[in-house]
Amino acid sequence: MDYTETDLSEMLRERYREDRFPWKLGIELEEVQAGYARVSMVVTPDMHNFNGVTHGGALFTLADTAFGLASNTRGTALAMHISINYVKGTVSGDRLTAVAEEEHLTRSTGIYRMTVYRGEDKVALLRGTVFRK
Repeated sequence: MDYTETDLSEMLRERYREDRFPWKLGIELEEVQAGYARVSMVVTPDMHNFNGVTHGGALFTLADTAFGLASNTRGTALAMHISINYVKGTVSGDRLTAVAEEEHLTRSTGIYRMTVYRGEDKVALLRGTVFRK
């Protein structure tokens, strides 16, 4: 069965409601459309590392959630590679937003750019590649 991109976006919204891991971190889906997704969360003390700043894994999970949503708007996509650069620290109470944007798409792969923001400040930059089934 062929689905439109709008159908896939709606299906992803439904599937995301059952994706328990991001919900445990309080990650909220704000927007999803063809090749694009935006999610956010508020940092809690439970997300700090031993240096008192947001654990890199929490930032990565936020960005990876946006990446998964954006890439799956084109059909089933599985991550092959993601790289991350942490550029600013964040702390409890900060609202973080991750945006995933499609940069290149072929029949079998896709490349995405993810940016994590605290307000207007960039706190992490990522690039990811997916295999498209």
